Amino acid sequence: MYVLVPDDPVFFAKFQSLEEPLLRHLYRLHSEGLGSDEERIVSDAYDSWVQVLLKLPLWSRWHVGEASAEPSSELPRHVLYSARGDQLTSLYPTEVAAADLGHLTACLDLFVETDRTRRAARNRAGAEPPEAGQGLTDVLTDVFRRVMDVLLLPPPEGLLDTLRHAVPQELVVSVTLPEEQVTEYREFCEEIVTILSSGDSFAFRSHRAMYL
Repeated sequence: MYVLVPDDPVFFAKFQSLEEPLLRHLYRLHSEGLGSDEERIVSDAYDSWVQVLLKLPLWSRWHVGEASAEPSSELPRHVLYSARGDQLTSLYPTEVAAADLGHLTACLDLFVETDRTRRAARNRAGAEPPEAGQGLTDVLTDVFRRVMDVLLLPPPEGLLDTLRHAVPQELVVSVTLPEEQVTEYREFCEEIVTILSSGDSFAFRSHRAMYL
């Protein structure tokens, strides 16, 4: 299946941040030696996280360790323009396996249920303050949810078709969207920004400015 991935460092930073909690959770489960369904779910999710990462457009350019790296010649890109000639933040049609998205969704569901169970237990115990690190777990689960909501956001069919057929014959190709698809583009990107940055007005305004 195809998803439209934005050339957006906010999205990539949130996606990248999932690696540590997935590995940490997997290490803890493995250390317990239980061979549980939970360990299988997290292991599958980590493998799928890697598979999706490798398909993200220009990921080497976003990677903190390669901040100065030029995009690889194996990763042609496009420069996106509106019908009026304004340059837009690029969206890349990216084919990902439904199974990988399913593994990641199953892991997110597991984390959400774990958080819910922990909070219920804390409330039964008299609403004691959360232990160190538990608040951080809630934040990471929220980031995980936001990333998955972007990956599962249905792309407008016309916009997806236009970008899929813009096959670069060289490293960089220019793509100009017709006016009606600019409207689709702006609505789709508004949803991405809302998913990733809602809840923090400063972050939302700064993020939204990337697309306008």
